Amino acid sequence: MRLRAALEEGLKALRELHIPSAQLAAELLLMHILGCDRSFLYSHPEFELPPEALQRYRDLIQERASGKPTQYITGHQEFWGLDLEVTPDVLIPRPETEHVVEAVTELASKRGFGREAALRLADVGTGSGAIALALALEFPRAFILATDISRAALRVAARNAWRLGFAGRVRFVHTDLLAGLRASTPNLLFDFVACNPPYVGRDELDLLQREVREFEPRLAWGGLERGEEVYSRLFPQAFSLLKPGGYVVVEVGYQMADRVCGLLGKAWSETEVRPDLAGIPRVVISKKA
Repeated sequence: MRLRAALEEGLKALRELHIPSAQLAAELLLMHILGCDRSFLYSHPEFELPPEALQRYRDLIQERASGKPTQYITGHQEFWGLDLEVTPDVLIPRPETEHVVEAVTELASKRGFGREAALRLADVGTGSGAIALALALEFPRAFILATDISRAALRVAARNAWRLGFAGRVRFVHTDLLAGLRASTPNLLFDFVACNPPYVGRDELDLLQREVREFEPRLAWGGLERGEEVYSRLFPQAFSLLKPGGYVVVEVGYQMADRVCGLLGKAWSETEVRPDLAGIPRVVISKKA
């Protein structure tokens, strides 16, 4: 079968089952099979797929049709220009989370810290390592500590750090949020603590896409009673580990910004809420007074 016909076949199968972003999925899976880029798909429509490649493509289309996210099928997701390995042990990094990285870089710049600044940065609940590795890219001389409660997630993050050349730049620690770090390293204080925590509440479970609910690790996305429980534990820990004038920068869920800001208390100042590209309040920032 020719390339154009195979792509049309895959797209038709996904659209009939109302799979989200069917066009993108059909393209990415075919690109994955052929090891090519998107321009090849459309500049070589008459290319003949070998029979084994066509069968493999059809198999992957069926996997996607079952609800399995494209990123878990291909094992890759781009974040901040970095090609990250993703597995079912980690949450798939979303474009919205890049706003956390943007906030840290902008705040660092406003405080007079350039790319070569020896900042101390923490990424809490690192998952695939997305935020930590993006910050390692932006601040080559920074010390970066990344934590996660999941050992399996930390293994994925460590592989990403090694493959991208950041293995010696990021320290991975198995712990719940920042628990125990103050006692184990009393002199370790951070300029920024960043986090994209699990924030989906029980009343939002029915609103989740099947791809998230059935395939992504619940430990990473939530299912908590209200959704903001992790923030109430994180903020006191972050406060104890931040330098005076340091910032906590967290992603928040839909309609959560006010509730999360209410958890900060009087010990914090200059609290700010930033929207994502859709105008939804997405990032809460606050400064240790």
